[in-house]
Amino acid sequence: MLNLLFLYLYFPEDKTEYIPVVLQLVAVLILAAFVIRWLLKRSAIEAEQARQLEERLKAEKEQEQSN
Repeated sequence: MLNLLFLYLYFPEDKTEYIPVVLQLVAVLILAAFVIRWLLKRSAIEAEQARQLEERLKAEKEQEQSN
């Protein structure tokens, strides 16, 4: 089974063939970093909106109880 996996393993003699792969890897890592930062910012915004909604609903509930 393990021998079948090594059939697809390729180490080129000409090391310049690694350049496009490294560029793609760097591009994907940069894109992943931007996506993670965007998700964290978006999550923080949504958490703040949820907190504000919760406070508003609590205030409305307290106002109804006082009437």
